[in-house]
Amino acid sequence: MPASDRPSDRPSDRPSDRPSERRGAARTAVVWEGLRPVLEDVAARDVLDIGGGTGGFAARVAELGHRVTVVDPSPDALAALDRRARELGVEVRGQQGDLSTLLDVTGPDSADVVLCHGVLEVVEDPAAALATIREVLRPGGTLSLLVAQRHAAVIARAMAGHFQQALGLLDATAPTGRAGRRFTHDEIVGLLAGAGFAPASVHGIRVFADLVPGSLLDLEPGATASLVELEHAVATRPEFHPLAAQLHLIAQ
Repeated sequence: MPASDRPSDRPSDRPSDRPSERRGAARTAVVWEGLRPVLEDVAARDVLDIGGGTGGFAARVAELGHRVTVVDPSPDALAALDRRARELGVEVRGQQGDLSTLLDVTGPDSADVVLCHGVLEVVEDPAAALATIREVLRPGGTLSLLVAQRHAAVIARAMAGHFQQALGLLDATAPTGRAGRRFTHDEIVGLLAGAGFAPASVHGIRVFADLVPGSLLDLEPGATASLVELEHAVATRPEFHPLAAQLHLIAQ
Protein backbone atom coordinates (compact mmCIF):
# COMPACT_ATOMS: atom_id res chain seq x y z
CA MET A 1 0.00 0.00 0.00
CA PRO A 2 1.45 3.41 -0.93
CA ALA A 3 2.56 5.47 2.06
CA SER A 4 0.14 8.26 1.17
CA ASP A 5 -2.79 5.82 1.46
CA ARG A 6 -1.91 4.42 4.88
CA PRO A 7 -4.43 5.23 7.63
CA SER A 8 -1.80 6.94 9.76
CA ASP A 9 -1.13 9.45 6.99
CA ARG A 10 -4.70 10.53 6.37
CA PRO A 11 -5.77 14.03 7.46
CA SER A 12 -8.45 12.47 9.70
CA ASP A 13 -5.69 10.96 11.86
CA ARG A 14 -3.84 14.22 12.37
CA PRO A 15 -4.63 16.46 15.36
CA SER A 16 -8.24 17.62 15.05
CA ASP A 17 -9.46 21.19 15.13
CA ARG A 18 -12.26 20.04 17.43
CA PRO A 19 -11.32 20.58 21.09
CA SER A 20 -12.94 17.32 22.20
CA GLU A 21 -10.55 15.31 20.00
CA ARG A 22 -7.30 17.13 20.65
CA ARG A 23 -6.17 15.17 23.68
CA GLY A 24 -7.16 11.92 22.02
CA ALA A 25 -4.80 12.65 19.15
CA ALA A 26 -1.75 12.17 21.38
CA ARG A 27 -2.95 8.81 22.66
CA THR A 28 -3.96 7.41 19.29
CA ALA A 29 -0.83 8.58 17.49
CA VAL A 30 1.61 6.99 19.94
CA VAL A 31 -0.30 3.70 20.22
CA TRP A 32 -0.50 3.45 16.44
CA GLU A 33 3.24 4.12 16.23
CA GLY A 34 3.85 1.07 18.40
CA LEU A 35 1.54 -1.07 16.26
CA ARG A 36 2.96 -0.07 12.90
CA PRO A 37 5.98 -2.41 12.89
CA VAL A 38 3.66 -5.33 13.71
CA LEU A 39 1.00 -4.60 11.11
CA GLU A 40 2.60 -2.87 8.15
CA ASP A 41 4.54 -4.40 5.29
CA VAL A 42 3.61 -7.99 6.17
CA ALA A 43 1.29 -10.55 4.62
CA ALA A 44 -2.36 -10.59 5.69
CA ARG A 45 -2.83 -11.76 9.26
CA ASP A 46 -5.72 -12.72 11.51
CA VAL A 47 -6.12 -9.89 14.01
CA LEU A 48 -8.39 -10.11 17.05
CA ASP A 49 -9.45 -6.90 18.82
CA ILE A 50 -10.82 -7.67 22.29
CA GLY A 51 -13.20 -4.98 23.51
CA GLY A 52 -12.67 -3.13 20.24
CA GLY A 53 -16.03 -1.41 20.52
CA THR A 54 -16.95 0.71 17.51
CA GLY A 55 -13.76 -0.21 15.65
CA GLY A 56 -11.54 2.84 16.02
CA PHE A 57 -8.45 0.65 15.68
CA ALA A 58 -10.02 -2.38 13.98
CA ALA A 59 -11.08 -0.48 10.87
CA ARG A 60 -7.61 0.99 10.45
CA VAL A 61 -6.08 -2.47 10.76
CA ALA A 62 -8.50 -3.83 8.16
CA GLU A 63 -7.47 -1.05 5.79
CA LEU A 64 -3.96 -2.50 5.87
CA GLY A 65 -5.33 -5.72 4.41
CA HIS A 66 -5.61 -7.86 7.54
CA ARG A 67 -8.53 -10.07 8.53
CA VAL A 68 -9.98 -8.45 11.65
CA THR A 69 -12.44 -9.73 14.25
CA VAL A 70 -13.77 -7.55 17.07
CA VAL A 71 -15.08 -9.27 20.21
CA ASP A 72 -17.11 -6.89 22.37
CA PRO A 73 -19.96 -7.37 24.88
CA SER A 74 -22.00 -4.42 23.56
CA PRO A 75 -24.43 -5.03 20.68
CA ASP A 76 -24.70 -1.27 20.16
CA ALA A 77 -20.93 -0.96 19.78
CA LEU A 78 -20.87 -3.84 17.29
CA ALA A 79 -23.65 -2.21 15.27
CA ALA A 80 -21.61 1.02 15.14
CA LEU A 81 -18.57 -1.05 14.13
CA ASP A 82 -20.52 -2.50 11.21
CA ARG A 83 -21.57 0.97 10.06
CA ARG A 84 -18.01 2.28 10.32
CA ALA A 85 -16.63 -0.65 8.33
CA ARG A 86 -19.24 -0.23 5.58
CA GLU A 87 -18.55 3.50 5.34
CA LEU A 88 -14.82 2.82 4.93
CA GLY A 89 -15.33 -0.07 2.55
CA VAL A 90 -13.52 -2.63 4.70
CA GLU A 91 -14.58 -5.95 6.18
CA VAL A 92 -14.48 -6.35 9.97
CA ARG A 93 -16.19 -9.28 11.67
CA GLY A 94 -17.99 -8.52 14.93
CA GLN A 95 -18.69 -11.11 17.63
CA GLN A 96 -20.48 -10.50 20.91
CA GLY A 97 -18.47 -11.71 23.89
CA ASP A 98 -15.64 -10.83 26.26
CA LEU A 99 -12.46 -12.31 27.66
CA SER A 100 -14.36 -14.83 29.78
CA THR A 101 -15.94 -16.36 26.66
CA LEU A 102 -13.10 -15.70 24.22
CA LEU A 103 -12.09 -19.31 23.61
CA ASP A 104 -15.70 -20.26 22.94
CA VAL A 105 -16.04 -17.43 20.42
CA THR A 106 -12.74 -17.73 18.56
CA GLY A 107 -11.14 -21.05 19.51
CA PRO A 108 -7.46 -21.65 20.37
CA ASP A 109 -4.61 -20.75 18.01
CA SER A 110 -6.93 -18.52 15.99
CA ALA A 111 -5.08 -15.17 15.86
CA ASP A 112 -1.68 -13.88 14.79
CA VAL A 113 -2.15 -10.55 16.57
CA VAL A 114 -4.38 -9.67 19.53
CA LEU A 115 -5.26 -6.11 20.52
CA CYS A 116 -6.28 -5.79 24.17
CA HIS A 117 -6.68 -2.07 24.83
CA GLY A 118 -8.25 -0.83 28.05
CA VAL A 119 -9.71 -4.22 28.95
CA LEU A 120 -7.35 -5.78 31.50
CA GLU A 121 -8.34 -3.10 34.01
CA VAL A 122 -11.88 -4.41 34.36
CA VAL A 123 -11.51 -8.20 34.23
CA GLU A 124 -11.84 -10.22 37.42
CA ASP A 125 -8.47 -11.97 37.06
CA PRO A 126 -5.85 -10.27 34.84
CA ALA A 127 -3.48 -13.24 35.03
CA ALA A 128 -6.18 -15.64 33.84
CA ALA A 129 -7.17 -13.18 31.09
CA LEU A 130 -3.61 -13.07 29.76
CA ALA A 131 -3.42 -16.86 29.89
CA THR A 132 -6.57 -17.00 27.74
CA ILE A 133 -5.05 -14.59 25.23
CA ARG A 134 -1.95 -16.79 25.15
CA GLU A 135 -4.16 -19.74 24.12
CA VAL A 136 -5.86 -17.71 21.40
CA LEU A 137 -2.58 -16.59 19.85
CA ARG A 138 -0.75 -18.81 17.41
CA PRO A 139 2.92 -19.66 18.08
CA GLY A 140 5.00 -16.55 17.45
CA GLY A 141 1.94 -14.31 17.75
CA THR A 142 1.93 -10.76 19.08
CA LEU A 143 -0.10 -9.04 21.80
CA SER A 144 -0.75 -5.29 21.81
CA LEU A 145 -1.67 -4.45 25.40
CA LEU A 146 -2.79 -1.01 26.62
CA VAL A 147 -3.34 -0.56 30.36
CA ALA A 148 -3.88 2.30 32.80
CA GLN A 149 -0.76 3.21 34.77
CA ARG A 150 -1.10 3.79 38.52
CA HIS A 151 1.56 6.40 39.30
CA ALA A 152 -0.02 8.91 36.92
CA ALA A 153 -3.40 8.43 38.59
CA VAL A 154 -1.83 9.23 41.98
CA ILE A 155 -0.33 12.43 40.55
CA ALA A 156 -3.63 13.43 38.93
CA ARG A 157 -5.55 13.00 42.20
CA ALA A 158 -2.96 14.96 44.17
CA MET A 159 -2.88 17.83 41.65
CA ALA A 160 -6.68 18.04 41.88
CA GLY A 161 -6.44 18.34 45.67
CA HIS A 162 -7.83 14.85 46.35
CA PHE A 163 -5.01 13.85 48.66
CA GLN A 164 -6.78 10.98 50.41
CA GLN A 165 -7.71 9.46 47.07
CA ALA A 166 -4.07 9.78 46.00
CA LEU A 167 -2.97 7.99 49.18
CA GLY A 168 -5.48 5.24 48.53
CA LEU A 169 -4.17 4.66 45.02
CA LEU A 170 -0.50 4.42 45.96
CA ASP A 171 -0.47 0.66 46.39
CA ALA A 172 -3.96 -0.26 45.20
CA THR A 173 -4.02 -3.39 43.04
CA ALA A 174 -7.78 -4.03 43.25
CA PRO A 175 -10.28 -2.27 40.95
CA THR A 176 -11.16 1.26 42.08
CA GLY A 177 -14.14 3.10 40.64
CA ARG A 178 -15.16 3.06 36.99
CA ALA A 179 -11.54 3.01 35.81
CA GLY A 180 -10.92 -0.41 37.34
CA ARG A 181 -7.36 -1.51 38.06
CA ARG A 182 -4.22 0.43 37.36
CA PHE A 183 -0.83 -1.17 36.88
CA THR A 184 2.77 -0.16 37.41
CA HIS A 185 5.35 -1.06 34.78
CA ASP A 186 6.80 -3.85 36.91
CA GLU A 187 3.37 -5.29 37.71
CA ILE A 188 2.25 -5.57 34.11
CA VAL A 189 5.59 -6.92 32.92
CA GLY A 190 5.39 -9.53 35.69
CA LEU A 191 1.86 -10.53 34.66
CA LEU A 192 2.95 -10.88 31.05
CA ALA A 193 5.92 -13.04 32.03
CA GLY A 194 3.66 -15.25 34.11
CA ALA A 195 1.48 -15.86 31.05
CA GLY A 196 4.46 -16.68 28.85
CA PHE A 197 4.87 -13.33 27.10
CA ALA A 198 8.09 -11.38 26.56
CA PRO A 199 7.65 -7.59 26.06
CA ALA A 200 9.32 -6.36 22.88
CA SER A 201 8.58 -2.67 23.49
CA VAL A 202 6.97 -0.36 26.04
CA HIS A 203 5.52 3.07 25.21
CA GLY A 204 4.29 5.65 27.69
CA ILE A 205 0.94 7.04 26.52
CA ARG A 206 -0.35 10.51 27.49
CA VAL A 207 2.77 11.43 29.44
CA PHE A 208 1.97 15.16 29.27
CA ALA A 209 -1.41 15.29 27.55
CA ASP A 210 -3.43 15.02 30.77
CA LEU A 211 -1.28 17.62 32.53
CA VAL A 212 -1.58 20.35 29.88
CA PRO A 213 -4.43 22.86 30.45
CA GLY A 214 -7.22 22.40 27.94
CA SER A 215 -7.36 26.15 27.35
CA LEU A 216 -3.81 26.05 25.98
CA LEU A 217 -4.72 23.40 23.40
CA ASP A 218 -7.89 25.28 22.48
CA LEU A 219 -6.32 28.71 22.05
CA GLU A 220 -2.66 28.27 21.11
CA PRO A 221 -2.18 27.65 17.36
CA GLY A 222 -0.14 24.53 16.70
CA ALA A 223 -0.18 23.44 20.35
CA THR A 224 -1.78 20.06 19.70
CA ALA A 225 0.69 19.15 16.95
CA SER A 226 3.58 20.13 19.20
CA LEU A 227 2.13 18.09 22.06
CA VAL A 228 1.84 15.01 19.84
CA GLU A 229 5.45 15.51 18.74
CA LEU A 230 6.56 15.70 22.37
CA GLU A 231 4.53 12.59 23.28
CA HIS A 232 6.27 10.68 20.49
CA ALA A 233 9.67 11.88 21.73
CA VAL A 234 9.21 10.65 25.31
CA ALA A 235 7.10 7.55 24.71
CA THR A 236 10.01 5.10 24.73
CA ARG A 237 12.04 6.81 27.48
CA PRO A 238 11.64 4.77 30.69
CA GLU A 239 12.24 7.75 32.96
CA PHE A 240 8.94 9.25 31.78
CA HIS A 241 6.83 6.10 32.08
CA PRO A 242 5.76 6.80 35.69
CA LEU A 243 4.08 9.98 34.39
CA ALA A 244 2.18 8.18 31.62
CA ALA A 245 -1.56 7.74 32.03
CA GLN A 246 -1.26 4.45 30.12
CA LEU A 247 1.39 1.96 29.11
CA HIS A 248 1.34 0.34 25.68
CA LEU A 249 3.25 -2.92 25.50
CA ILE A 250 3.97 -5.06 22.45
CA ALA A 251 4.65 -8.61 23.65
CA GLN A 252 5.36 -11.90 21.94
